[in-house]
Amino acid sequence: MHKVLVTGASGFVGQVLCRSLLDAGIKVIAAVRSHRPEIELSGKQFSQIVTGDITGETDWSAALAGVDAVFHLAARVHVMRETAHDALAEFRQVNVAGTAHLARSASIAGVKRLVYVSSIGVNGVLTSSGASFSEADMPRPHNAYAQSKWEAEQVLQRISHETGLGVVIVRPPLVYGARAPGNFAQLVKVLRAGIPLPLASVNNRRSLVYVGNLVDALIVCAAHPAAIGQTYLVSDGEDISTSELLRQLGAAMGRPARLLPCPAVLLNMAGRLAGRTDQIERLLGSLRVDSGKIRRELCWVPPFSLNEGLQLAALRQPE
Repeated sequence: MHKVLVTGASGFVGQVLCRSLLDAGIKVIAAVRSHRPEIELSGKQFSQIVTGDITGETDWSAALAGVDAVFHLAARVHVMRETAHDALAEFRQVNVAGTAHLARSASIAGVKRLVYVSSIGVNGVLTSSGASFSEADMPRPHNAYAQSKWEAEQVLQRISHETGLGVVIVRPPLVYGARAPGNFAQLVKVLRAGIPLPLASVNNRRSLVYVGNLVDALIVCAAHPAAIGQTYLVSDGEDISTSELLRQLGAAMGRPARLLPCPAVLLNMAGRLAGRTDQIERLLGSLRVDSGKIRRELCWVPPFSLNEGLQLAALRQPE
């Protein structure tokens, strides 16, 4: 690869991906919704920065000129308190129609490969005891966001068949690292505040992926000949319980987790009463990912262990 387009370049994963590509001497076109300070500062290294919304009418011609591969990270993401009257329609506008238009534009421009970052939510929300999600599972998207990602995957596969564009789909579980948003940021906030949590008895199993591992996998997917037409699940390869995650992360931060024992049935009841059933399910339930396929087919090995990822995430957390 000599020149690539990265959508969502100002996001958590996008910034790490762009940095890795630039460090490897690859020219990067950064596509962002609007200019942000971090993009302005690093923009001196980019070949080009393009701004605007991703829709079915976006003009990609200039951004795709001479590009070898596209990393499509940008999306309308899932939010805890959705305000849209028709959430699925809003997700589809960006995540399905916008993705399809980008893929067709890439094909017309002569781009050889498109790596699409989807979501493990396409597989489902939880795994049963001892089970793991795999690429062979029947998709069971559990909300409007995951449904739109699944529909986008199907559209990309059709476009690939019609045009010859080499599409690779990657479904990550929770991505963590320094300045990670969402659930990981909430865990960091709670640990930093020293708030006691009734999670000492939780013995679930969760798969995670450190942002450095995800970025490495995406780059491999963009370059390896065997990746074309494939869907891959990625993870660190070391499942962990919520309670142990809190202990390890707290130790790395120098803020020991304050965990108290509490029966799961009481936590579930409290979650229902507080209207936070989904959050409690994520804390107590298991979500395991089998990343064996990408390891076998692409000989991919995560550069960082879970412990190393947590240490790096903790060291680089903003106060």
